[in-house]
Amino acid sequence: MGTRIAKAAFLVTAVMFFAVLALDIAIPTLVLCIMALSTRLVSLDLPVARKHGGEAA
Repeated sequence: MGTRIAKAAFLVTAVMFFAVLALDIAIPTLVLCIMALSTRLVSLDLPVARKHGGEAA
């Protein structure tokens, strides 16, 4: 009976470890993707924000 409880505890511990390991990879990846998208968004050459040559400032 004690080995069944120990095996179950080990299984739960292993599942929690690998779930946290997956989050450890996924969250920085998400942050880096958001940073890359925001950089691209800021550097877009939007025609609305551009001033035309003949207009007064």
